[in-house]
Amino acid sequence: MLHRKIYQFCTDGQEVCIYLRDQQRWIENACILALEGDLVTIRYETEEDDEICSWEEMVRLESIGAVNRKLASVSRLNTEILVAEDCPEAEQIYAHYPEVNLDEEDNDLE
Repeated sequence: MLHRKIYQFCTDGQEVCIYLRDQQRWIENACILALEGDLVTIRYETEEDDEICSWEEMVRLESIGAVNRKLASVSRLNTEILVAEDCPEAEQIYAHYPEVNLDEEDNDLE
């Protein structure tokens, strides 16, 4: 199951968090570049002393304890949450349900 999920994240190009159980550490915002046999190639960045470092590692599939991805995030700084009406018109989703005449439904129930 884990092998299939890692392959899916690799093909989708989604950022994930990976827990390496042999090193007892989390790698956050990693991108899975390749999956070849039992080797997984990941790329991620770290920030230390005002310096951003980019890392690429190959880890064994058996050393991966967990993989998760962020579904959504909300800023704590902006306290006003946008609602559907505030969304640009090009990004709005409209429900495409057939209109139902409520009078006809009421007559059917009687």
